[in-house]
Amino acid sequence: MVGHAFMGAAHSQAWRTAPRFFDLPMQVAMRVVCGRDAARTEQAAERLGWDEAETDWRRLLERDDVDLVDICTPGDSHAEIAIAALRAGKHVLCEKPLANTVAEAEEMTAAAEAAAEHGVRAMVGFTYRRVPAIALARRLVQQGRIGEIRHVRAQYLQDWIADPEAPMSWRLDKTLAGSGALGDIGAHVIDLTQFITGESVTEVSGQLETFVKERPIAAGETSGSLGGGGATEERGQVTVDDAAVFLAHLSGGALGVYEATRFATGRKNAIRIEVNGSKGSLAFDFEDMNVLEFFDATEPVEVQGFRRILVTEPEHPYVAAWWPAGHGLGYEHGFTHQVVDLVTALAAGGQPEPSFADGLQVQRVLAAVERSSETRSWQPVAQ
Repeated sequence: MVGHAFMGAAHSQAWRTAPRFFDLPMQVAMRVVCGRDAARTEQAAERLGWDEAETDWRRLLERDDVDLVDICTPGDSHAEIAIAALRAGKHVLCEKPLANTVAEAEEMTAAAEAAAEHGVRAMVGFTYRRVPAIALARRLVQQGRIGEIRHVRAQYLQDWIADPEAPMSWRLDKTLAGSGALGDIGAHVIDLTQFITGESVTEVSGQLETFVKERPIAAGETSGSLGGGGATEERGQVTVDDAAVFLAHLSGGALGVYEATRFATGRKNAIRIEVNGSKGSLAFDFEDMNVLEFFDATEPVEVQGFRRILVTEPEHPYVAAWWPAGHGLGYEHGFTHQVVDLVTALAAGGQPEPSFADGLQVQRVLAAVERSSETRSWQPVAQ
């Protein structure tokens, strides 16, 4: 694994936990974690359960005991690491968004397709797909339970930088992160709505906004770091969006409304998806992640209403491996399910999903929203 901060910790827990709760078809060994600082990486290896620590990711590609490289770094390094790993014959799991630009994502997808010819696979980490309630929503759409899809509404709301004195971090530096709320969290709801509906975003009209243009740089840090310590008088330029909103057309004719922001005061990690169809509706809120709301318009009008489905029965994907019905799952479980799906696909010699091609499609939506904001016009999404 390359990178051991927030996502590295989440991925590490998943690699530790998956073999203990699921009957995996292949053995998982957590060989080595890589980071830039030797001391911190050694500490991370011990804390997160890795056998060894390394400071140069290129050395991972030379090791015979490394079959898969898990990339948990900022977006500016995704393409270089992933392409090199695939060419070295290593399977790759890469965090989202796939890259910082469409060109990088296209190069990564081409490398993944070439590697697949030799049985080497690549997957992008849109983990919210692995929430059981989301899986149920997708299944109900596939079964035709809500009919023809007409509206898609999607929000990802956070507030962790609403304070203008919150310090700079790498997520606020476009050279490292690629984009702000749009790519970091907007990418998730783009993928989720396309996953649930089976339709793709084809055209967008959007606007990006940066509310706070400068932020303090934490003591001992640079604008490209994670931040930490006391604040200094030095300030850094925020070069990404704080919020993104856009309208969309989907391939099946539905209209979409999307919002991604880090300035929704009081919202910590609210992912809200609603899909309205000719025969019913679905609604999901990650702040109540074990529940899916379902409205069946074909029922007699006197008993119509949104039904609250507690998605904790063992009939749902993944759930049987965990707790008795009614004992809900949490944020970390999606990462464990990601490991399960990845290892299962690799053992079967199949393509794990979502693929790099899926990640590229989301990247093209992100780019179209940026173009739309710049030009104040509708922009097509390359298919």
